[in-house]
This record gives sequence, C-alpha cells and structure tokens, in this order.
Amino acid sequence: MSSNSKPLTYADAGVSIAAGNALVKAIAPLAKATARPGANAELGGFGGFFDLKAAGYEDPLLVAANDGVGTKLKLAIDTGKHDGVGIDLVAMCVNDLIVQGAEPLFFLDYYATGKLDNEVAAAVVASIAAGCRQAGCALIGGETAEMPGMYSEGDYDLAGFCVGAVDRSKALTGTRIAQGDVILGLASSGVHSNGFSLVRRLIEVNDWKLDRPALFEQDRLLGEILLEPTRIYVKSLLPLVREGKIGALAHITGGGLLENIPRVLPEGAHAMVDADSWPLPLLFAFLQAGGAIEPDELARTFNCGIGMVAIVAPDDAAEVTQRLEAAGEIVHCIGRIEPGDTGCTVHGGAGTWSALADWSASHHG
Repeated sequence: MSSNSKPLTYADAGVSIAAGNALVKAIAPLAKATARPGANAELGGFGGFFDLKAAGYEDPLLVAANDGVGTKLKLAIDTGKHDGVGIDLVAMCVNDLIVQGAEPLFFLDYYATGKLDNEVAAAVVASIAAGCRQAGCALIGGETAEMPGMYSEGDYDLAGFCVGAVDRSKALTGTRIAQGDVILGLASSGVHSNGFSLVRRLIEVNDWKLDRPALFEQDRLLGEILLEPTRIYVKSLLPLVREGKIGALAHITGGGLLENIPRVLPEGAHAMVDADSWPLPLLFAFLQAGGAIEPDELARTFNCGIGMVAIVAPDDAAEVTQRLEAAGEIVHCIGRIEPGDTGCTVHGGAGTWSALADWSASHHG
C-alpha cells in the first residue's frame, strides 16, 4: 500500500460489527422469553445447551428438522411486513417434528443479508421468538450473516433448525395405520409457506396490488392475507399423540395433500380424500381463478385449506375431533384409509374446485 492510502476496515467492506453486536443485545430478551425446562435460552455463547433429562424424558429419541420460508420472503420484503415470517420459519420445522410424535425442544435460526438493517432483523427475530412460544420450544441461538454482494439491497434469507424428542414407545411411524381409519383435516391459516413461486407468478400476470383490499375479503389487504403466518399445530396435537389417540400425522406443505399423506402411510394403504367434505377457502378459489388452475394441480401445489392431516382409528375419531376443536382447531373429516397401492387420491364432484365434471387426482408414494 502507498503511504497515503487509508487503512481499510471491515466496515469499509460493508460489514458492521457494531450493528451485529447491537442486534444481539436487542434480541437477547426475546430469546430469554422462550425459556422452558431444559433450556435457559441465553444468547451469546458459541453454542446452546439443552438438558434433556430436565425435559422429563425416560427413553428419548431425538428428532431434527430444518427448513426455510421460501419465496414468501419476497412478499414480506416487497410489502415491508416482516413480523410474521419468523412464525412461518418455526412452523415449517416444528410441524414436521410433531408429525413424528416429537415435542419441539429448541430452535436455532440463520439470518443472512447483504447489509444488516437492525429494525428489519429485530422484527424477524421477534416473530421467530413468537413462533417458538407458540410451539413451546426455546430459542437457544442463531447466526446473523452480513454478506455484501451476496444479496440485492433489502433482501434477506432465513433458515431454521429445530430439535425435538419423543419417547421411543410414542414415536409415530405409520405402523398403527389400518384399513378403515379416518382422515381428519385440520384447517390451515392460509397458503402457509409453500406454493409462493406460483402465487408470485399469479400476482405478476394479473397485476394484483398487495396494498389494496382483497376482492374476496374487502376489510383486509391482499398482501396481509397472503402473508398470514403458517399455523402451528404442536400444542393441539401433542397431548393426543402422547395418549396414543393418533395413528399418523402429515404436514401438508409442498406437494399438497396428494404427495404429503403417502409419506406417512405403510405399504398397502391408500388415502382416499373427498374434496367435497370441506369448503375450499375463498383465498384458494381466488388463486385458482387467477391462473385457471386445474383441480389436480391445486391439490398438488397448495394445502387447499388443510394444513395438517391426522389419521385416527374410527372409534377415536369423535373424541379426537372434539378435543382438537376445544384446542382451537377447525377439523373436517375428509376421507378414509383403503387397501391399495401406497398413495393418495383426491376426488371431487362437478363444481367442486370449479371443475366442470367429476374429477380425481392420484399420487403413489
């Protein structure tokens, strides 16, 4: 270097250590508020501790899940509404854990951006903490990465990692599913966190305005409805799982009902789902009309109003439904397990999901 060259710093390269430290200080109380038995939820170390014995397990299996929010983040960035995507991040992980019968224990997040905006980052982490409280798990750590040149201005990305536990005898493996079992559908809170590449395409081709009231719900903005956080089902389902009332669960994410239900079925079990058994929410009818989407494409792309599926014995269906409704869920009986190739068929009559004639769509696992 020449003698008159200015010494370079990390800040000159676009990374502010001070901003990162300020963010950690700001979010520490949020993490502390998620403390639970086994975790004190303090931030600042190189790793987070969890005391499994203190959580009360006798013969535990650990279950891990990780996920992101996908291109739903682009809508959050475009609308400046960041206070729900953290719940989405947690939900995508913890809903996968309860499907295995596991209680979510602790959560870690990864937040990456080109230039750290502490106001945005704090809003995102606050929503992650809110999701952890809904799921009953502790936010015990995370990572914030400021990487100039990697992201466009204002963009950021999220990843979440969650570990849960289930006593060996309570794990849901699909082995208890039998012919004649009832399929219960738990209502979603909206699109959740999958299918947003198609949603964004529909917004583009139809020139929908996110900052205007939705045509189907005039008292709410379209962007607000699309960004409704993913519903977290853990606290509603966990007591029933522990009591052995549920044979299997399927989290309805990418692939919709068609591709997710077969993931939990044993060989020789086929899920028959009747699309006439619950009303298609107006949001999905709006999306379908915006792209002239065929019913089979709708069934394999979106959750279509069913965010979680529970498979239960016929004798337990009434009790499970009543207890889930008492816990705040909206529950529909949407089908049964029949003998056949492992898979799922969704069928409906003429007029259902705007079909001109009776229809069905199948996927074999």
